[in-house]
Amino acid sequence: MSQLEELGRRITRLAAGRSGPLWVEDAMVFASEHMTTSLGTVTEPMLALVVQGAKRMALGDHVFEHHPGQVAVVTVALPLTGQIIQASRSEPFLALGLRLDPATIAQLLVDGAPTAIPPHDGPGIAISDADDKLLDALVRLMRLLEDPRGLRVLGAGVRREIHWWLLNGPQGPLIKQAGMADSRLALVARAIAWIRSRYDQVIRIDELASEIGTSVSSLNRHFRAVTAMSPVQYQKQIRLQKARIELITAPHDVAAVGYTVGYDNPSQFSREYRRMFGVPPGQDAVRLQTMAIVQE
Repeated sequence: MSQLEELGRRITRLAAGRSGPLWVEDAMVFASEHMTTSLGTVTEPMLALVVQGAKRMALGDHVFEHHPGQVAVVTVALPLTGQIIQASRSEPFLALGLRLDPATIAQLLVDGAPTAIPPHDGPGIAISDADDKLLDALVRLMRLLEDPRGLRVLGAGVRREIHWWLLNGPQGPLIKQAGMADSRLALVARAIAWIRSRYDQVIRIDELASEIGTSVSSLNRHFRAVTAMSPVQYQKQIRLQKARIELITAPHDVAAVGYTVGYDNPSQFSREYRRMFGVPPGQDAVRLQTMAIVQE
């Protein structure tokens, strides 16, 4: 049995009967028999391996396709839109994930022999093929998810090993930044946390730059490099994604939902929502509800 085949069988068993992801501590498994429309989410720092099926994700104008055997690494909270583009009842979409721990990465940088890892200049997300060492560690983690006693004793060591193989793999430069307190990634992560805590308020970029200890020009340059958007555009994405979730349960209260996420002008809310999702908010909410009913 190949590593992906074993992972697929274990994910199928663990996720049986669930409509959403199953989290066991900081590990996640997910299975879906349905392709989906494009949905937005703020993805926390984590790795995700597609085992079967395929997914498409977008960060601003950057589009990523995620296929079996490929691992995606996200190192800051990014507002991604994603959709499952390959799934069926006979071959469902299968994936697993693990939250990344910057403290573990920092400790590995101290414990491991210094290596010349080049700087990472791209956004805070990358996708590459998973090598045999990383897959082997992920298989052992999946086995432990079905063995609670073993997970308590051995889980921390396997999770640390997974971080090590990521740090020494093709995404090493990105992973290294996640563990360095003075890196560009760490600066942007602080800015993101500040924005998310005030997503429904008017933000001043000079105030944000002062809060995290940098200049406005440096903040804008680093923020755009990591997230592919400006701080104001990031806030707008957060607002609209939160509004979309709210509208699924309140499709006929568009103005109130817009106000809840920070829009005082209903016309502006509707205009920006349509620009991002392609349809007005009320119409989109009805469409999403219909799709959810069909999939049940």
